[in-house]
Amino acid sequence: MKIHDISMMIHKDMPVYNNIEDKRPRVEVVSTYETGSHYESRIRLDIHTGTHLDAPLHMVEGGDTIENIDLYKCITQCTVFDLTSVDLQITKADLEGLDIKEGQFVIFKTKTSFLTEFDFNFVFLEKSAAEYLRDKKIKGVGMDALGVERSQPGHETHKALLGSGIIVLEGLALKDIQPGEYTLIALPLKIQGAEGAPARAVLIEQ
Repeated sequence: MKIHDISMMIHKDMPVYNNIEDKRPRVEVVSTYETGSHYESRIRLDIHTGTHLDAPLHMVEGGDTIENIDLYKCITQCTVFDLTSVDLQITKADLEGLDIKEGQFVIFKTKTSFLTEFDFNFVFLEKSAAEYLRDKKIKGVGMDALGVERSQPGHETHKALLGSGIIVLEGLALKDIQPGEYTLIALPLKIQGAEGAPARAVLIEQ
């Protein structure tokens, strides 16, 4: 068994969505062995920074929150697909030739995996692709970008997926991951009433 950590490292200079400064994590040391008897710190972290899961509430008014996510969808078999040849957006046409089955958790590795800074033109899942996955009745979808969609004013991709109970896992570190079958473990923090949560995600290769 081999464990692949596909979580982004959390640090103050990490890539964040649209390079928005307020989304950068801040870790504050509140006690050291020089000032007290123990070491302690606190973190300020935007829920959608780094590797995280979205709950329906994020884009669906009145949608469910992260503490109610079905954990059987977060610990599951999954398939990593190589879409590094795709430019700008993943469409239905890009997915029709893939062996995507009902109940499957799919992860898409794109060119974004090889970037070290935020790319405003990151590869995203376009509406037709999201609707195709919805109609396939998949369990979940993971992306290496910090967002599953980009420049869609109506948030059609998020709504097609989250509105159908499909797990959305964003910000995956897939640079060294080969396409194929894995066991995915991606557990969100249990935050009451939140529209998402950070997650530590790993792929287990048998």
